[in-house]
Amino acid sequence: MEYSIYEAKARLSEVMRMVKARRRVVITERGVPIAEIIPYAQNKPQSLADRIAGLVKAGAILPHQEPFRPEPLILRAGAVERFLQEDRE
Repeated sequence: MEYSIYEAKARLSEVMRMVKARRRVVITERGVPIAEIIPYAQNKPQSLADRIAGLVKAGAILPHQEPFRPEPLILRAGAVERFLQEDRE
């Protein structure tokens, strides 16, 4: 069900009854969805993977596209000594 901000304020009791009946309510501003009111999930433990999947589905976070591959560390002779020398000057 969708309500504009104005309608949601005017019909707050109705909106809360719908949520209490386990229905989701979307709040819009000028026809654009800006919020979603969802039923509280009491005593419903979720694994971390399930919570992350839910956040991805809701668009709150972006899924990773590929595995993280750090660039190899380049060791340069004398780098520490140069750094310390610059710090002392």
